[in-house]
Amino acid sequence: MKNKIFKSLLFGGSTIVAASACYALISPSSDNNSESLTEVSVVAEPATLKIDSPIVADAASDDALEAIEDTGDKFKEIIHTVKNGESLSTIFSDLDLSKTDLHKIIHANDTGKLFASLNPGKDLVAKVNSDGQLEELLYHKNSIETLFASRHDDDFKVEKLSKQIDKQVTSAQATIHSSLFLDGKNAGLSDKLIMELANIFAWDIDFALNLRDGDQFTVVYEKLFVDGQEFDSGEIISAEFVNQGDVYTAVRFEDPKGNADYYTPDGNSMRKAFLRTPVDFARISSPFNLKRKHPVLNRIRAHKGVDYAARTGTPIKSTGDGKIIYRGRKGGYGNVVIVQHGQTYTTLYAHLSKFRKGQRTGNRIKQGQVIGYVGMSGLATGPHLHYEFRVNGVHRNPLTVKLPKANPINKSLLAEFKAQTAPLLAQLDKAKASTLLAQNQQ
Repeated sequence: MKNKIFKSLLFGGSTIVAASACYALISPSSDNNSESLTEVSVVAEPATLKIDSPIVADAASDDALEAIEDTGDKFKEIIHTVKNGESLSTIFSDLDLSKTDLHKIIHANDTGKLFASLNPGKDLVAKVNSDGQLEELLYHKNSIETLFASRHDDDFKVEKLSKQIDKQVTSAQATIHSSLFLDGKNAGLSDKLIMELANIFAWDIDFALNLRDGDQFTVVYEKLFVDGQEFDSGEIISAEFVNQGDVYTAVRFEDPKGNADYYTPDGNSMRKAFLRTPVDFARISSPFNLKRKHPVLNRIRAHKGVDYAARTGTPIKSTGDGKIIYRGRKGGYGNVVIVQHGQTYTTLYAHLSKFRKGQRTGNRIKQGQVIGYVGMSGLATGPHLHYEFRVNGVHRNPLTVKLPKANPINKSLLAEFKAQTAPLLAQLDKAKASTLLAQNQQ
């Protein structure tokens, strides 16, 4: 490529900031600078038996690559750094580029629509001819993906060019001494992996109440590399958690339709019909107690739920699939959401600071979907969630009630499940054995 500025922009690195919406204490992480663009597009896929193979799909066209390489001297390059509040439309106006060309690029295909989402600080490169007409438009979306639009007669061809992603399977093991988050970080896990590990075992372990000093976990997962540089973590493919002496093992399985989930080694789903807790990593401030003295009313009043102390604004998740049957103000409960789960179960979420936008009474929601945010509306002395679990209208202790299980692996898929997960479980056993050997040599 003759133009050095254009080349440096095309192959320059960028920063990806990833944070979990569920956990405000998670810090952002940056990816590494990249050096070269390969002639392939990538579709990241879940772990399979060929776990060590690189992912390659949807090769970029030779025309697109040739257009990037052959800048020539007849084009003028305009480099524009995106500012806060700017859109592609305002940038085209500032650069005196045709709004008709803008419309053609955005509506060329689904990739063209991605040009509408520009991040401040990133560079947009436009090549125009001697008449000021746009010939090419390039946007380095992140360290892997580059959007490229090139003129073909009176239309534009828009493509997404991606670098090749390689996977490497690795493992981590930790003993809990402070918290899952801190001990997971010390073991080298990313914020994303810690959250995923908690989600996998969320139906069996209450991380707000039941985690104990000395609990252990082992996790086998993917590391993702571009140009030999690690830039992100991939999927957890198998994991074991020892909680108060009870051992829970999970392995990832993808069915023929591409649906992936986690199961026990014998094919039972890790999922239950209900999550054990509706707020991630919160602290239980008041348990289920039918003889508790109310902190505001100062008299004995049954506490028919569990209180989770958390910061105002912490997301609250529905613990099961269901339908919202109440959403509004309810006396001392303050702002309340009640969800009906089939004919037998209902759950109640109280003292919300605000409701999730776009939801209303009668809406169906999925397990884990955010329905509101922690607050202290109603009779509350501090920000917390009051959570109730009812079976046929009778209040039950959410911490101890037996939760119904989700469906196991279909019998017709059991043989395929065993074949696909056997090597993944073997990797987990190998990781545990390596850790045990290291501990014995200390």
